[in-house]
Amino acid sequence: MTDVHSRNTAAAGQQQPATVVFFLSDSTGVTAETLGNSLLTQFPDHRFERHTIPFIASVQEAENVVQDIDDVAAADKRPIIFSTVVNPDIRALLSQSSGHFIDLLGSHTAQLEDALQTTASPEPGRAHGLGDAIRYQSRIAAIEYAIEHDDGQSIRALERAQLILIAPSRCGKTPTTMYLALQHGILAANFPLIDEDFTSQSLPEPLRPFVRKCFGLTFQPMRLSQIRQERRPDSTYASLSQCSWELRNAEDLYAMHRIPYVNSASMSVEEISATILQRMNL
Repeated sequence: MTDVHSRNTAAAGQQQPATVVFFLSDSTGVTAETLGNSLLTQFPDHRFERHTIPFIASVQEAENVVQDIDDVAAADKRPIIFSTVVNPDIRALLSQSSGHFIDLLGSHTAQLEDALQTTASPEPGRAHGLGDAIRYQSRIAAIEYAIEHDDGQSIRALERAQLILIAPSRCGKTPTTMYLALQHGILAANFPLIDEDFTSQSLPEPLRPFVRKCFGLTFQPMRLSQIRQERRPDSTYASLSQCSWELRNAEDLYAMHRIPYVNSASMSVEEISATILQRMNL
């Protein structure tokens, strides 16, 4: 199978066979994956074998993809196809495959053309390309800022931060700040809370002038202990008692300084980020 980039769901027990899902795009495939997976979450009792095929830029490439889809349909049940292909000729060809074709852009594009009384551009890649140069540059700058200010490595230019994420170690600070930078161009720093912060119930000194920019994360103690065990097995740092103590004191510190926070244990980075953006009015 021509599978440039795939994510396969592992087989589990005696569950029903997984439904094959294709995410097709003439760009990176990120939009197709994001929208398609959002729809698939509405069917938690089903398993899915996911295949992402980006950069379908020619009729020949589209024909190869159609053949792959038809092979899957012939050997098993019809696969599901999520497409964000912009080119109308390529999109039409892909829609003729034996899969259940779901066009994530086409019908909405027609509605927008009607509303705006103009014709959409057939140029692919605009969702994640350089079409908006200012927004693109802001995201690059935000990524650089997040890297420099990861885990309290730098306190330079904290006044520029739109957000300072604080939490005990291994609660998800880094992936959240990186996601906010990459997807939203947010200048986000993150800072670890350590024992002396919990003992004094004070924010780390460099953060005190910026308390209104702070947002906290907490976690589930048992899960945090398991994560830390992978990093430092059988250490005090990874013990359940230490994790419970840190999380309890972190929540007390957040409450004392009126810092909003969220328990990130059962949330995806997308959900954490959306919560932060909403509650911090970013």
